[in-house]
Amino acid sequence: MALNSRICEIFDIRYPIVLAGMGGASVPRLAAAVSNAGGLGILGAAACSPEELRAWIREVRSLTDKPFGVDTLLPASVRREVVDAAAGSGEGGKPSPMELLSDYQAFAADFMRQEGLQEVARSRDGNKGEAQAGPAFFSKEFFEAQMEVVIEEAVPVYAAGLGNPGPWMERLRENGTKVMAVIGSVKHALQVAASGIDVVVAQGHDGGGHNSPIGTMSLIPQVVDAMAGRIPVLGAGGIADGRGVAAAMMLGAEGAWVGTAFLATEEAGIQQFQKEVLVEYGDGDTIVSKSVTGKPARIIRNKWAQAWVDAEKSPLPMPFQSIIAGPVLAAATLDQRKDIAPGFAGQGMGLIKAIRPARDVLEDLVNGAETALARATVFAKPRKEIQ
Repeated sequence: MALNSRICEIFDIRYPIVLAGMGGASVPRLAAAVSNAGGLGILGAAACSPEELRAWIREVRSLTDKPFGVDTLLPASVRREVVDAAAGSGEGGKPSPMELLSDYQAFAADFMRQEGLQEVARSRDGNKGEAQAGPAFFSKEFFEAQMEVVIEEAVPVYAAGLGNPGPWMERLRENGTKVMAVIGSVKHALQVAASGIDVVVAQGHDGGGHNSPIGTMSLIPQVVDAMAGRIPVLGAGGIADGRGVAAAMMLGAEGAWVGTAFLATEEAGIQQFQKEVLVEYGDGDTIVSKSVTGKPARIIRNKWAQAWVDAEKSPLPMPFQSIIAGPVLAAATLDQRKDIAPGFAGQGMGLIKAIRPARDVLEDLVNGAETALARATVFAKPRKEIQ
């Protein structure tokens, strides 16, 4: 049973497997490797400066002649937080995030002293370097500058990892760019569908990074029903092998958006020690925490996240929490501290047994899905044959 769907036609790819746009991990060499293997490689460009994003896009083009995409964030809530902070307004009369920064930075400094971490010197733009960890300081201007690059470079595919790409749809369409959006609820799916996007990515609570409070198994069929066949759906969240891909398709999705399985690849942009963690740890070693970005995100269990729980301290909202977490995680990454900066991962992490080439991972996803779907037909005998 060949793995094929409308996703292949829309993106002009061989298999309906899409690399999740994971910041810091889905770098040019990984995106190109997935595209060259027949899937759709996506750059995780959320934290890229406009200049770095342009360089990444051109690097991918030097590595593959196949379609690829770019993933950035467009969260309206972040834009509102920045405006409110600038005005010095806090919710319900509480201190604003800007007013709390110094106190939270002191908390982070104490944590670093206790753990023996030394602050890492950052490059002038604060957005490059081997020890870079945590997203850049997001703002309305930052998002818009990224989108200008996406449009100027006429990328084949654009994915909104958070938010609605509606305001940019006309210009993206002029370039022939295909557009998808990652959503975590039926309500959000309907909102992005109304903007005229090509594909909806339904990412459930099982997934690594920012995800939904709704479980993957429940979310996918509800989004599929809401789209009513008009827009194809990619399933996401905890899909780490071919059986997961098959399960998503049995629920009505027409392919899968896969992240964690590609983290443990030779081409992934994360550190080697973080790849080793993925092999060593299991399904129960992830938690959902706001300690890294300020939004709920599934990460591998670590001391930094636990410190906020122990102190009964609520992380600041995005984008302010990244200012707090960035220096801590940069220092821990430089020191290869698995107990502090192991990274993001979904609950399918326990299925990862080795660090491999991305091509091998994609081929196993495809073969495993085809086998699982073929096996499912064995159990789908007509009632007449069962009686």
